[in-house]
Amino acid sequence: MTMSPDLLLDQLRGLAATPPSPLAERLYTSVVGVEGPSSVGALLIAFTDQGISYVQPGADADQFADEVRDRFGRPIRVVKRPPGGVIEALRSGRARQLDYDLRGLTEFEQAVLRKTLEIPRGETRPYGWVAAEIGKGRAVRAVGTALGHNPVPFLIPCHRVVRSDGTEGHYGFGTAMKRDLLTAEQVNLDEIHDLAARGVLYLGSDTTNIVCYPSCHQARRISPDHRVGFRSVAAAVAAGYRPCGHCRPTALAASA
Repeated sequence: MTMSPDLLLDQLRGLAATPPSPLAERLYTSVVGVEGPSSVGALLIAFTDQGISYVQPGADADQFADEVRDRFGRPIRVVKRPPGGVIEALRSGRARQLDYDLRGLTEFEQAVLRKTLEIPRGETRPYGWVAAEIGKGRAVRAVGTALGHNPVPFLIPCHRVVRSDGTEGHYGFGTAMKRDLLTAEQVNLDEIHDLAARGVLYLGSDTTNIVCYPSCHQARRISPDHRVGFRSVAAAVAAGYRPCGHCRPTALAASA
């Protein structure tokens, strides 16, 4: 029996279903160029349907595409627009709301990077803080190594992780760029260096009896007459101070 065209179409319509996400987004890694922070300039960003996977400064899209292809083993397509929210995140320094594709990294590396995302713009934390916060207090050097291989710099702000004395420490793109990025975020590096030279790694308020990292926005509100400097959290606690609930200073703050 021959089926009429109309009947065939009706039966085909009955097979219709909601299509999955665009196949290209699942198969390809997309590459796009954007303008980064003023101290960095042009950025190239790679992303998948899962999120942002790789960021590098520069403007050579072809070379970047080859590197991404070798790194992730997926075909590349160059697109005109970055994922939603990326431009605003680069401008504001607030990128926690973005999606990141960190597949290929170890569980420890992912934990380090996601904790680093929590450091607010304009503030810094020691390597030891990251280690303590993820429950790996003795893994300070491993934290430094994980941050040194951060595939998504500038968005995941590894430049906000510093040495135990608050000074800049290492950075994959050079200490000068790290200093420029922090200065642009209004981190008072001169004051932090001066405090470190005097052995002051934490600042307390004698009115609230709270002790903070010097870059903490709570510490910035302490008037000079009410500032009390400490070399360690233990010394502050012994003097009757309690750690700030915002910056959560930790005794486990060794340098990486």
